[in-house]
Amino acid sequence: MEHPLISVILPIYNVERYLPLCMESLRAQTYENLELVLIDDGSEDKCAELCGRYARQDKRVTFYHKQNGGVSDARNYGLEHARGEYITYVDPDDFVDLDYIEYLYHILRKYDAKMSICQHRIRYSAGTVKERGALGDEALSALDCLRRLLYHDVIDTSAWAKLYHRSLFRTVRYPVGRIFEDAAATYRLIKECDRIAVGYESKYNYVFHENSIVNSEFRPNKLDLIEVTDWMAEDIRKWYPELEDAAVRRQVYARFSTLNQMLETQDYLETRNEIIRFIKEHKKDILWNRQAPRRDKEAMLLLLADYRLYRFCWLQYRRHIMGKR
Repeated sequence: MEHPLISVILPIYNVERYLPLCMESLRAQTYENLELVLIDDGSEDKCAELCGRYARQDKRVTFYHKQNGGVSDARNYGLEHARGEYITYVDPDDFVDLDYIEYLYHILRKYDAKMSICQHRIRYSAGTVKERGALGDEALSALDCLRRLLYHDVIDTSAWAKLYHRSLFRTVRYPVGRIFEDAAATYRLIKECDRIAVGYESKYNYVFHENSIVNSEFRPNKLDLIEVTDWMAEDIRKWYPELEDAAVRRQVYARFSTLNQMLETQDYLETRNEIIRFIKEHKKDILWNRQAPRRDKEAMLLLLADYRLYRFCWLQYRRHIMGKR
């Protein structure tokens, strides 16, 4: 059986330190009918030079250099130039297992699906690895997949660790000028599917950086997470009213996540207070919801007790996972 062309799109910006390991993992894939689409989004380091070298060394590599427009713009640009029947995204500061593509394609064909998902490991700067995988695979309906996404139950909003039939993108693009852009697109791609193939093995390695968007200094654009999550919740309520509780849970989570990024700044006090007010208004929606994760309930109880206690506990936890004393 002839295997279809699969396009791997990398949105690249100032990652010369990490790009070689990522490309090494992709060029050695067990699935060989690949197109590696490198989009240099106006990098100021040596990424363009590296990309040009890969294109000369490997005929499967295509290289495009464009003016900086952000990760969404780079992903959309890559999609417009990709030739494959199937699409997957890989962030160039991460890397994948050698059978990443083969695994995603195998379960997609097994369940006759247009989208497949695998799990990922988290690799912290301290050298520790959090394994999130298990064994097995199954097919989920769009409704069940969205429910699990809203509860952070195995399914997440990341663009990576997924394989898509390109037809799913007929009406879906990543919103340009936004961060947390994948949250605004992944749920819509799921909705386009009759079924989604979900594999529980980890095949993607997410490298947790101190200077990542989530861990960098708070800026107002980080409020994008709340806005795109509210878009998602509103749409899902229209499509599946039975997911109301799950949608509220996700909105509360987005505000907890944003609050956690504001803990080391004394600015934006009005915004912080609005976030805390929203969370507290929905305390029953979390504490009385049997499907809400335990961490949500613990976070809610800490915040209800005292903001300073909540802040102290979260900062201690973050220092622990980053390997800081």
